[in-house]
Amino acid sequence: MIDTMIGVDLAKNVFHLHGASMTGQLKFRKKLSRPQFRAFLSTQPPAVIVMEACGSASYWARVLSGTGHEVKLIAPQYVKPFVKRQKNDAADAEAIVIAAQRPEMRFVPPKTKKQQARAILFRNRERLVNQRTELVNSLRSILYEFGHTIPQGIGNVSRGYEILEDPNCDLPDLVRQECRDLLELIEETTVRIAAKLKRIKALSTETETAKRLQTMPGVGPLSALAIEAFAPPLETFARGRDFAAWLGLVPRQHSSGGKPRLGRMSKAGQSDIRRLLIIGAMSRLSRLGRKSIPKGSWLERMLARKPKMLVAVALANKMARALWAMQMTKESYRDPTQTVAA
Repeated sequence: MIDTMIGVDLAKNVFHLHGASMTGQLKFRKKLSRPQFRAFLSTQPPAVIVMEACGSASYWARVLSGTGHEVKLIAPQYVKPFVKRQKNDAADAEAIVIAAQRPEMRFVPPKTKKQQARAILFRNRERLVNQRTELVNSLRSILYEFGHTIPQGIGNVSRGYEILEDPNCDLPDLVRQECRDLLELIEETTVRIAAKLKRIKALSTETETAKRLQTMPGVGPLSALAIEAFAPPLETFARGRDFAAWLGLVPRQHSSGGKPRLGRMSKAGQSDIRRLLIIGAMSRLSRLGRKSIPKGSWLERMLARKPKMLVAVALANKMARALWAMQMTKESYRDPTQTVAA
């Protein structure tokens, strides 16, 4: 029977451990180097090891689970209230144990190697997109300084070539050369983004979960990959609205005295999934997407009286709940309006 809980404050080279009984009595405090940390825990009897969900936490969770320990990850914001007056690594390790022993505490499931690999692919593509946006904005600003304007959007970059190759171009030779270098970098980055997107699309056809999620309108390969990479198993949520709340697609509450007060969208949880679901919802509210909205539906009524972005967030909330239901039932998306009509 496990009778020890060990709180670990992770670091690159120096680890602080706080061992206590399951009722809170102190057993040991240790400061270990990286090799000592692995060796010490490999010789310890099975214990509950708790760490903050931060960098390398999932790696250590996999390593320590293989040695017979039960590993739990806890969100850092849930640990902070239990840190005593002086903030240091040893106090953090103690606070981790105190927080983990609360019966109502919620924990973060460790990520698998497959999830982390897909998350890296997703993050690298996002980084390239941001870098390309920076390059495009640099090109636009340089040309604007010399009286040439290019509209926003990657599709308008070709106008830069037209300006540079115009026989009557009044740009200095040095500026023209710098602009050509920027255009070459934009082209190279675009090719790399396309290659990563192709890889993402290929990955989105490998698992049944990704295929199932993409049957919903507004959910594509990027959204399916983000859900697989960043979201915990959807079975950990008791209901669909819990998943939507975890994504931050619900109003922030400021209720008191029995009076409910709802504010703006909370923006809690995983921002990438939330952003992609809202983008997918916006695509359904575009000029072409509105043609598929049934007459008299809640979506049409809301569009008639609410701002478009507010409607998109509400639709993203419904999409999140439907995605949870699809995962629980292992069924593809079914249009509610068609189901009712049938």
